[in-house]
Amino acid sequence: MNPCPLGLGSQCYCANQVSSFATAPGKSAVLLLAHGSPESAEQVPEFLKCITGGRPLPRQVVKEVRRRYSLIGFSPLPCWTLLQADQLSKALGMPVFAGMRNWKPFIADAVKAIAAQGVERVIAICLAPQNSRTSVGLYRQAVTGESTLPFKLDFVESWHDQALLVKAFAERLRPGWAKANQESGTKLPVIFTAHSVPERTITEGDPYEAQAKGTATLVAKDAGLSADEWVFAFQSQGMSGGLWIGPTVEETIRTLKTKGHRGVFLQPVGFLCDHVEVLYDIDIAFKESAVKEGMRLWRAESLNGSPLLTEALADLVRSRVGAVGS
Repeated sequence: MNPCPLGLGSQCYCANQVSSFATAPGKSAVLLLAHGSPESAEQVPEFLKCITGGRPLPRQVVKEVRRRYSLIGFSPLPCWTLLQADQLSKALGMPVFAGMRNWKPFIADAVKAIAAQGVERVIAICLAPQNSRTSVGLYRQAVTGESTLPFKLDFVESWHDQALLVKAFAERLRPGWAKANQESGTKLPVIFTAHSVPERTITEGDPYEAQAKGTATLVAKDAGLSADEWVFAFQSQGMSGGLWIGPTVEETIRTLKTKGHRGVFLQPVGFLCDHVEVLYDIDIAFKESAVKEGMRLWRAESLNGSPLLTEALADLVRSRVGAVGS
């Protein structure tokens, strides 16, 4: 197993990892939900089976995903998630559990750990702020499983417009954009991004596209960007066929080039920490695509362990606890 870049060691993959706060029966707890990530490129085939529910993917798709993980060396998504859980636990003074949908520590194991603690109410927050049945909906299913839960579940469906989350993104955007503008010698257009989803998801009424663009609009306003200083694109379209929503980042870079720009500044607002869609898709693939167009690409630092992100999560929990009593 690769060493954790945050110094968390084996804690990163402990299925029973919980906060240091003892859980008193009858009290509330928090469950943070994330996608999960393999510990090495060798585990990618098994990881992909978790994502597809055991359905095999074309060999070339598996090979390409392994290549991407090999290039970034290690995806710190579980590490950041557990750090976020620890920070939130300390901020709230209550237990916070973390579970991954597609890798260790699995959500099912986190649910078992919560049940063993005698918790009666769980506030579940998906670390994907915009709601889509292809993401948040699947996380809910992973929590509820096929049997009755031993606790009351309060599931946060979306928090794309949470004020402190918006401020956290803007806090990362402003200094990074200013530095990139200085390096480029001109004011760069900002591209906000979120993970793409299949087109049929949106045509069937999913709110994800509107919520993702809504987050970007709020961040741009908080950061002081005018309407002509930013655009929106969807990234990381699927490789297994079908139509996915766009425009893509590559298309957007080409469009901005035709308008006379020679660089772009990118900030994903659908991701809360570094992982393969940031460390490979943005830092490697999109930068290479920009270079081919005679462009340069910069990006905002991910939220990762941002204190403002912790405050945003804590505010979500407090509003839920306060609504029904502690």
